[in-house]
Amino acid sequence: MKKIMIIDGGPRKNMNTAAMIGKFAEGASQAGAEVKVVRLYDLNYKGCISCLACKIKGRASNVCKFKDALTPILEEIAQADGLVLGSPIYFGDVTGQMRTFLERFAFPWLSYNDYSMTAPKKMPVVLIETMNGLPERNNSQGYGSMEYCIASALGQPEHLIAYNTYQVRKYDNFELAGFSEEAKRQWRDEHWEQDLQKAFDMGKHMAETIMS
Repeated sequence: MKKIMIIDGGPRKNMNTAAMIGKFAEGASQAGAEVKVVRLYDLNYKGCISCLACKIKGRASNVCKFKDALTPILEEIAQADGLVLGSPIYFGDVTGQMRTFLERFAFPWLSYNDYSMTAPKKMPVVLIETMNGLPERNNSQGYGSMEYCIASALGQPEHLIAYNTYQVRKYDNFELAGFSEEAKRQWRDEHWEQDLQKAFDMGKHMAETIMS
């Protein structure tokens, strides 16, 4: 059975990013793929420590060799058939946990001999973002320079973005006067189910692609 690894870089188990990932996983599962979801906030791991163990002569590796809770996940991704990365956007960027993951994920691909990028295998990739910004007004840099690394080593990723998402369930309980809950609700009523359907459809499509 073909396997899709989904990496959840969001801190909250029941909010926007988790919901989008859940729908993607549902679509992929219904199409017959094996799906594994990993929540980065549940793991105890570090970013790249520049040990260069992945670049030792005669023993170079394109999977990180540092041993902690992330190591078996990186090894599992290396053997997978599809990959999904999901993160809310904070201060215009993915979460710290996702960025830390990406350091460990991508640095072993980079050759300091010829600056090529080589992953263990190519596979379809989907990058999910959830954010407060609107399509015409947001400061998101998304996955930034890491997207270039992913495209070079794995293949050009697809994007799935949910805009203007709810931050909390009851705005009256928080100091969030800069946001109109009414406007948020209206956007959500018009777009959220469509966003979830897109996630489901993309999951189904990835599964069908890797099994064809």
